[in-house]
Amino acid sequence: MLIRVGYELVFQVPARTPVVLMLYTHPSRAASLRTVDWVRVEPDTPVEIYTDLFGNYCGRLVASPGQLRLWSMTVVEDSGDADPVDWGATQHPIEELPPAVLSFLLGSRYCEVDRLTVTAWSLFGSTPAGWPRVQAICDWVHRNVQFGYQFASPFKTAWDVYQQRAGVCRDLNHLALTLCRCLGIPARYATGYLGDIGVPASTAPMDFSGWFEVFLGDRWHTFDARHNTPRVGRVVMARGRDAVDVALTTTFGPTILERFVVYTDEVPESGTSGGGGPPSPSQAPGIARGVSLAEGGVLLPGVAWADLSGHV
Repeated sequence: MLIRVGYELVFQVPARTPVVLMLYTHPSRAASLRTVDWVRVEPDTPVEIYTDLFGNYCGRLVASPGQLRLWSMTVVEDSGDADPVDWGATQHPIEELPPAVLSFLLGSRYCEVDRLTVTAWSLFGSTPAGWPRVQAICDWVHRNVQFGYQFASPFKTAWDVYQQRAGVCRDLNHLALTLCRCLGIPARYATGYLGDIGVPASTAPMDFSGWFEVFLGDRWHTFDARHNTPRVGRVVMARGRDAVDVALTTTFGPTILERFVVYTDEVPESGTSGGGGPPSPSQAPGIARGVSLAEGGVLLPGVAWADLSGHV
């Protein structure tokens, strides 16, 4: 299966502004790329590419005052298989976990392990350990938290989601992975492309997606409390402790997001040119909103399509 993935982001930049980008496909998908995945910048601006502490590709640049356009388009080979399911995946005693995964048991910016530990054990302490326990968490979050872009907020934490019972994909998965950590299961956040492949097409504009991964049976497994069913065509871009570690852009100064478009769809073998420009602005919907310093200048998946009347 071939999947076209890409995006177009347009900002108005009032003053010279440093920007950090996490808009690349993850290094683990490098072998499946039909064309090079690199960020095109208009006007032409040098981009320094580096790898962060979590193994993600990042870029940084200094934007000049005026319009900044970031875009990319590539084609990815995919197996076409749905997310693997392994009901026999076991949970490790904490003392036997590899040192590299221990940080994913701890609290982080959006994941308050300390505030939710009692709740987690009360709800899921009697469930079978391992895969069944994680699935029970996903089932509960999926049933009890309402999804909707109008509920998006860059300030919403796992505790807020538990209290308010509403959020976007990022929020549902923040809550689920936090509950896993509370129960001694290492869990990390992931973001990337997830198109409507093998499922009915959504009427909502395409966005980047968020899900989470847990460490069971000596490896990481994909879970998604938002959709709560194995999906086809996930293309991971970045992984981290929570959404702060995988923000699409982080601007060190105020900017206005004038356009935000994401492309993720299956294409035939003949449609693999990749690397070309995105459709013209008239061919795809966009959105505009401020990315304020109060948010730390961070653009997170799901926030760009929030209701602009105040739910940003």
